[in-house]
Amino acid sequence: MRTSFYAVLLLLAVSWVNGCRQADKAGIDEGLQLAVSWELVSNFTDIKDGFEARFTLTNKSDLPLTDANWALFFNMSPRPILPAKTPQPATVQHINGDWYKLIPNKGFSLKPGASTEILYQGTEAVTKVTDAPLGLYVVFYDKDGKEENIVQIAQANYTIVPFTRKEQMLRGTADLEPLPTPSATYRNNLAVSLLPTEQLQEIIPSPVRLTTGSGTLALNSSLPIYADKGLESEARFLSQKLKAITGKAFPVTTGSLTGKGISLKTSKINVNGIAKEAYRLGIDGNGVSITGSDAAGVFYGVQSLLALIPTATYLSPSADISLNYVQIEDAPRFEFRGMHLDVSRNFQTKETILRLLDLLAFYKVNQFLFYTTEDEGWRLEIDGLPELTQVGAQREHTSGKETSVLHPAYGSGPKAYDDGKYGSGYYTKADFVEILKYAKERHIKVIPEVNLPGHARAAIKAMEARYERLMKEGKEKEANEYRLIDPDDKSVYLSAQGYTDNVVSVGRESTYHFYEKVVDEITRLYKEAGLPMDVMHAGGDEVPEGVWTKSPIAAKLLKENPSIKDPKNLQAYFFGKLRERLAKRKLEVHAWEEAVLVKAADGKLVMNPEFVGKGVVPYVWNNLFDLDLGNRLANAGYPVVLCNVSNFYFDMAYNNDPQEPGLYWAGYVDTRNNWAFAPFDMFKTTYKTAMGKPLTFAGLEHMKPEARKNIRGVESQLWSETVKGRDMAEYDILPKLLGFAESAWAPERPWETIENRQAREKSISTGWNVFANTLAQKDLPRLARINGGYNYRLPLPGALIENGTLKANVELPGLAIHYTTDGSEPTAQSLLYKNPVKVSGTVKLKSFDVAGRSSRSVVVAGINP
Repeated sequence: MRTSFYAVLLLLAVSWVNGCRQADKAGIDEGLQLAVSWELVSNFTDIKDGFEARFTLTNKSDLPLTDANWALFFNMSPRPILPAKTPQPATVQHINGDWYKLIPNKGFSLKPGASTEILYQGTEAVTKVTDAPLGLYVVFYDKDGKEENIVQIAQANYTIVPFTRKEQMLRGTADLEPLPTPSATYRNNLAVSLLPTEQLQEIIPSPVRLTTGSGTLALNSSLPIYADKGLESEARFLSQKLKAITGKAFPVTTGSLTGKGISLKTSKINVNGIAKEAYRLGIDGNGVSITGSDAAGVFYGVQSLLALIPTATYLSPSADISLNYVQIEDAPRFEFRGMHLDVSRNFQTKETILRLLDLLAFYKVNQFLFYTTEDEGWRLEIDGLPELTQVGAQREHTSGKETSVLHPAYGSGPKAYDDGKYGSGYYTKADFVEILKYAKERHIKVIPEVNLPGHARAAIKAMEARYERLMKEGKEKEANEYRLIDPDDKSVYLSAQGYTDNVVSVGRESTYHFYEKVVDEITRLYKEAGLPMDVMHAGGDEVPEGVWTKSPIAAKLLKENPSIKDPKNLQAYFFGKLRERLAKRKLEVHAWEEAVLVKAADGKLVMNPEFVGKGVVPYVWNNLFDLDLGNRLANAGYPVVLCNVSNFYFDMAYNNDPQEPGLYWAGYVDTRNNWAFAPFDMFKTTYKTAMGKPLTFAGLEHMKPEARKNIRGVESQLWSETVKGRDMAEYDILPKLLGFAESAWAPERPWETIENRQAREKSISTGWNVFANTLAQKDLPRLARINGGYNYRLPLPGALIENGTLKANVELPGLAIHYTTDGSEPTAQSLLYKNPVKVSGTVKLKSFDVAGRSSRSVVVAGINP
């Protein structure tokens, strides 16, 4: 369900290896060079949902290329490749996952200086630059067919032809989304308008009640912070944040407020029937008073205080902060407000994780699902299993998928730990403990995830390396202790991400022993951090058809347990056994929705009631292909976390602009989608399929009123196939996270209960206009300064030219539009667009915020003078 990667054109130094061994760069043979161009030809083919693409190769070396002395390896968003309709000089072959190679056909010849074209076709349309081949490198072979050299394709030698035509920008004839043109954007933006400052939202996410008073408080370091016993951490946090803004130290004292100052205390508080994480915040002539129902409530009161500080103060720090008098009563709508981050497809540093935790805390998100294991990487050091990080945490070129090495993925290239790549890396035990402690200080619960039985290739390869090592040492019993596969399994399958070898054997005791070992070691890290570990996320998603069908171990298990009946039911069997073992460790088991589903005789997934009331919490992502699944699970009594793909998947591209990075298998998800979510009646805010076709909900199950209590909360997701590094992660997260935070924390919005669609849409538009203005004028510019600044996305302006007159607008009112007419890139000093204006020549426009950040540029054609 997650099948793409972000094609940043990486600057790669040319390097080579002998066999699988990386050579020193001083040994580079500069003569071995190949220039590559890749072009999406069309998605409008005679193949359903198909595409056609073209490689153009130019031999820039002095070595003739033959049908035996080279192959081009690359990563590409996983898509089935079809046999060529007409003879081609070379063939694209799928190896495993998103790893492909282009191999010459018999008779191939490319002399120095010559070029050739190779057409190929596949299924699943391509509309993004992020889908283009990435991490290209050429393997050269000697006369005996042995690998001789590896040469990475440098940036200067790789070109992606721009996507400009309809057949490149749409996903075929069934794609009903409008073309991503500046004029289409302009028309969409007409739904919002600029609002004055006094009409903006005071705090994101919205508090339950906020009353402003007349008067202002001068907040400065003369106001000491007084904290009840047990709130020392919250007091220190506030003091540090205020010092970062004012440059002055705010003294902290334990005890009750005496005189003017900032008071932090706990008391019995109940807001909207909620007595956990609730707070009252008052600002008046006596200072600031924050009273929480618990330490978390105090902490969220502190975050609201920081949010009330004017954006101008963040942009131009001052020793004195002027705060308007205000009284706030607040509590969260949902107890579970989460974000999931995948660091396995592409690695993120510890520092990036800490920055993200600060961001989550500011917007009152209190759960962090840390996805550190996947097919493409195992990212957490585990005592006693060194191969998990020695093998499972790095990717490099290998001669074949059978070896105990992780092959390149998502453009990581042939060399492990190469500069500018994100395929290799892991967190030491000390790193993980530091992350846990950092999160604890911010009242964020870190939930670890170890995903089995699918998505397990990194673990499988690591444990095979361990097996081979111990067998060579003559230690057969130890070698088998944590082995994860049936070596005689001949099952044929293909996972959602293109893998043929990523599912563990569910009939081996060693598989369960491995899971228990990992869980026990992670539990020790929590204990070292001073935290209980009471939740484990077991994954359980996307187990492909065909697994275990030709496994002798599975066959023996089925014979001994005839009630299982069919190999496709072994996933439910596995989860049941795993749940029992985790329950003995007093762990609540969280899992993706598939873990509580079973496959019917026709192969369709249906609800499995077996785990209701047994400490199992399903996370439901699939609201587009199984529209009422979340409702059915909640109605059946499961405690549910809603992760709706149409609303909360941050890795879905903001829109269908080919330059806009991200995935789109579930359509496009923007900040408005994150914000406009009705959790108890999802049908009210889900209108179309991934292809833009209107949805109908006739005959589907609605959530029963009594089942609302079963909605534990909501979670946003960032899968990282397209994410390369911190900047890209923050671009995908921001500003979407702010819309999600509003859905997770704020009270029920008026439009959530309006049955008439026209009236509901009008109410949604009014609310969104306020939120969009608040983003542009307040929250995004502030994020340019917090923690040294986050890399948030600003939308491109919409624009069109009619009769020589430029009309322009922007999705987030309050952003400025600057433009040029000479073809140069706009800056903050370029012409400012205020009203329709006569133009000529090539017009380029960008949106800017008051912090000086800008969007990409958009081009519209004017009339030549």
